[in-house]
Amino acid sequence: MITTELVFVRHGEAQCNVDGVVGGPATCTGLTTRGHAQVTLAAGRLAAEHRILPFTALYAGPRLRLRQTGEILSQALGLPLHTDRGLDGPDHGAADGKPWTEVKTVAGGAPHVHPDQPWAEGSDTWNGYLQRACAFLRGLIANHQGDRLLFASHGETVVVAHTLLLGLGPGTDAGFAISHASISRWQHHRNRLGQDRWLLDVHNDTAHLAGPVSEPAP
Repeated sequence: MITTELVFVRHGEAQCNVDGVVGGPATCTGLTTRGHAQVTLAAGRLAAEHRILPFTALYAGPRLRLRQTGEILSQALGLPLHTDRGLDGPDHGAADGKPWTEVKTVAGGAPHVHPDQPWAEGSDTWNGYLQRACAFLRGLIANHQGDRLLFASHGETVVVAHTLLLGLGPGTDAGFAISHASISRWQHHRNRLGQDRWLLDVHNDTAHLAGPVSEPAP
């Protein structure tokens, strides 16, 4: 029996993604036209599901690309959007708005490469971000036992869910492909003996993106 379900929709393509810059809270300019189209397709798929088995609540982080993604989902499903800072991505500090190539060159790699070091002045560390975000998600799950939760999320938030529910330790060098407007789904199962466990049902599902807005082949 499925008790609690968590469904994550990564935001659609954002202008910061196209420009290759760090899209922190100070400089995120939201979704591109293509990003809006991607999320609209995901919303249509989830709205059909919602009519059969309703979601309980819809959450998003505060950055513009997440709020725009959440608003599209909210309109399609008829669910109010709850915005919470606990679902925001890492704090990039002085790297906000700078080209990722420059930031990675100065830091000696992406944030996860040196997980206990800030990648810019005033930024998080990767492990520090994971610890904070995992604690928030753990609390949210505890407050929504038995619910179906939908998230308009960063890719990092999907990594947080996987880190928490797979029991990955600090500094684990685990990578997950997370495409724009993809769907990832965790389900909490309880068997006839009352034994509980979380199962990753779907990861990075982009079947709804077939057509001109689909992700380019790697």
